[in-house]
Amino acid sequence: MCILECMLNNLICNILHFYVFFSSFLLAKGKTSKMKALLVVLALFLPIINAQVPHWGPCPEPVTQPAFNLKKFMGRWFEIAKLPAQFERGRCIETNFTLKLDGTAHVMSSEILKGELKTIEGTAVVEDKRNPAKLGISFSYVLPYTPYWILSTDYENSALVYSCTDVLRLFHVDFAWILGRTRSLPAATIDHGKEVFTNNNIDVSRMILSRQQGCGKDL
Repeated sequence: MCILECMLNNLICNILHFYVFFSSFLLAKGKTSKMKALLVVLALFLPIINAQVPHWGPCPEPVTQPAFNLKKFMGRWFEIAKLPAQFERGRCIETNFTLKLDGTAHVMSSEILKGELKTIEGTAVVEDKRNPAKLGISFSYVLPYTPYWILSTDYENSALVYSCTDVLRLFHVDFAWILGRTRSLPAATIDHGKEVFTNNNIDVSRMILSRQQGCGKDL
């Protein structure tokens, strides 16, 4: 299984690298103007593709939290389990959401990496008013919002979050998290969360427990 997945990963990366090269060639020849936007998007995605395991086909369409209440979701969430992500290599990862007057949310994520506290700030918005559980998060003014969908939450104990991005609708790269209001959750809660992901056609076979031990004083 690992060999096939590694071959798939390398194949997709090679296709992307060739496409970037070919698009650059066409741009140099003045063949098309639309290639410029595609080239920028692909260049942004290449590091992500190299770090994640891509899946063929477009993103799944999971069922999200019905009647999602953004205000009740605000506050402190600890990362309990996740699909491995290159941008999350530390321990004691947590995210704090604060509702702003304009209806968006201020996002502050932190982790301990190599003995140092690292933080990053961003903004969360409701991207689809008809489905407020479909949030978007951006940690940069120059990058688009990344999907941050709340699949399930009771607001007081746990939450399931999913993020997926299509690349040319040929394949997709995704992330999944189980969050808790405390640094640990019962095994049954974690198992149920994985079951919810699986029932929504989300592969969480690589999901790992996050390190929430030895965090010292609460961050």
